[in-house]
Amino acid sequence: MRISDLKISISGIRGIVGESLTPQLILKFSEAFSTYIGGGKIAVASDTRPSAEMVKNAVFAGILSCGVSPLDLGILPIPSLQIYTKEKKLDGAISITASHNPVEWNALKLIRKGGHFLYPLEAEELLDVYYQGRFRRVERPEKIEREHEPFVTHEQKVLRFVDGELIKTKKIKIVVDPCGGAASPYVQKFLEALGAEVVCVNCDLKEGFPRNPEPVASNLGDLCKAVRKHKADIGFAQDADADRLAVVDENGIPIGEEYTLALAVNSYLKLKGKSPVVVNLSTSRVLEDVARMSGVDIFMSKVGEINVARKMAEVGAKIGGEGNGGIMVSDIHTCRDSFSGMALLLEYIAWSGKKVSEIRAELPDYFMMKHKVKASYKDWRKTLSRLTSKYGSGKIQDLDGLRVDYPDFWFHVRPSNTEPVIRVQVEAKSGEMAKEEFKKIMEVI
Repeated sequence: MRISDLKISISGIRGIVGESLTPQLILKFSEAFSTYIGGGKIAVASDTRPSAEMVKNAVFAGILSCGVSPLDLGILPIPSLQIYTKEKKLDGAISITASHNPVEWNALKLIRKGGHFLYPLEAEELLDVYYQGRFRRVERPEKIEREHEPFVTHEQKVLRFVDGELIKTKKIKIVVDPCGGAASPYVQKFLEALGAEVVCVNCDLKEGFPRNPEPVASNLGDLCKAVRKHKADIGFAQDADADRLAVVDENGIPIGEEYTLALAVNSYLKLKGKSPVVVNLSTSRVLEDVARMSGVDIFMSKVGEINVARKMAEVGAKIGGEGNGGIMVSDIHTCRDSFSGMALLLEYIAWSGKKVSEIRAELPDYFMMKHKVKASYKDWRKTLSRLTSKYGSGKIQDLDGLRVDYPDFWFHVRPSNTEPVIRVQVEAKSGEMAKEEFKKIMEVI
């Protein structure tokens, strides 16, 4: 067992199946969550990883042993599970997905009543229950119930949010790549309901994923080729749990996940009205430019969907997200949602009459480099001390790791919530400067 690959944190539990992530751990964590919920009904859904059934059965055993009623929603995107939990007034939910991690990984993501992830203090309370091991017990467990069309709740909310009739008049041609993940059973019909002509690549539900599930440019070769082959207007890529979205323009060129969020925020501000914008500290400066062009305020939060969601509620923001392609529209639900993002972008394309490349060209260019370094918490403390000493002349934000801003570049270094690594991001106005500053920072690390 490689314990270093096991991550038990306020984000849930994540590891490599058969090594660090075992049925015993899954059972215990499910018992802890069910005990923490204290009764009622918990929805359970998964992505399409080969380990999903094993993990799900361990989860059901934990839930049932603690007297909570499980509702099996089958394969379902995580934003759909969050929205279902809220709309059906459930007591909680568990998503079995390791998101963008490779197929050998799996994880439990925990959702509280109202359809949001646990707040940090709630998650710490749950971890106390987990480590103490004193779980709620019943002699007569509940039965597993099943819902056969759980995606409809999410789909209808999105379809009501956008101008579907306008989109239909433009007959937009789309290629979509859900990576054989949780969106695969739903995304083509969803886009067709918006009136689009749809070609789907990597849509089969197979064991494993046909590409690395993280929707970054280096993993989108199939999508780029298909967009050019079918002369499509736009290409969409999702990760395994469908909370992140990547966009490919009509020339088969990825615009970058940071610009996916920028286009979505710009679309919202142009189509739906002014609103403050909230993004996390790792997000590109292009979002600041988008907010400035629309004359609205922009706020920053710690990395993590729940942190962005809380900040959105605090400042009354209708739109926000994370620079990894995680678009959050509070009119639908303050969660990262690739389906809301796709619908919003299609409405803007239909409204503006512009091509994706033209919309992208209206925004300033920035160049970002991302990297992660295997590291322990002890390594992180040393790294933080060295970086603070060297870069003390910049504008420092220590809300989440260390972000330092200079006029022509910024960087953000922080310990990951989901992996035993330190994440490093550097962005500058030129690619040469980004590489130069990145090299200097990595030398310090």
